[in-house]
Amino acid sequence: MNLNGEPAHVGRHCGASSYTVSREVVDFYAEALDDHSPLYREYAPPLLYHSECYRFLAEWYLHNLIGNLHGRQEWQSFAPIPVGGTVRTRSTIVERYAKRGRDYVVNETDVVDASSGALLVRGRTHQSFLQAQADDDGFVVDADTAKKKEPRPPFPTATGDDLAALTKVVDRRRCWMFSGPGRNYHTDPEEARKLGFPNIVVQGMMSTCFASQLMVDRFGEGFLRGGRMDLKLTNVLWADERVTARARVRERSREGALERVHCDVWVEKDDGTRILIGDASALM
Repeated sequence: MNLNGEPAHVGRHCGASSYTVSREVVDFYAEALDDHSPLYREYAPPLLYHSECYRFLAEWYLHNLIGNLHGRQEWQSFAPIPVGGTVRTRSTIVERYAKRGRDYVVNETDVVDASSGALLVRGRTHQSFLQAQADDDGFVVDADTAKKKEPRPPFPTATGDDLAALTKVVDRRRCWMFSGPGRNYHTDPEEARKLGFPNIVVQGMMSTCFASQLMVDRFGEGFLRGGRMDLKLTNVLWADERVTARARVRERSREGALERVHCDVWVEKDDGTRILIGDASALM
């Protein structure tokens, strides 16, 4: 099925993979993100396969790649990913919509235990594509235009305790470790300029991994076994910028015999520009 020359239609199966969760892969992730939770001696980071959906770009990306951006990311953790185990993934288009001059395609990627079939992690990636390309040779987004966004409602609104913040410098080496080894607009300035950006665009998934680290550090297995995040990527992060991930408790609710802790979470640059806002929760 091909709609208006585009392959991306709801229900399309985009691809599947199988992996052994090796110690080397987990350690590489930990080094790339500077995320060294003691839980990772037994379990993998819940977002270890953060970019699995991007293995199948031809199956769900729209044709106009100029200025495409990661707009929103949802994550659900149902059980820890065991180090040494084998997992399978599957990628499916589950939604399409239009908003503010952009077309969005939503890719849902599941990570399941290969032996039991149990669902471990589910991610929904909302990727946005410009509906029309600019006529001039200017950048579709640069440091100035990225700041000219409509004011958002006050955030955070949570009034509870703050979680311990995390500060990261996203240099080019970190970009390469996270989004390489090939040259692309997340690793190479020349490739970024080809797609209308003046500098390396840090992959949006990296910010979601910082939010995940924040939650794992505070809630441990409660996040690996029942974590939830719904995150909007609100501004561009460029290579060599520094960011701080923060969270604040909003409320607590009963979930069976357990308690779920809901938090406002955000990631901001040194100048206060928010690049990610949303909510996250974990079980206690």
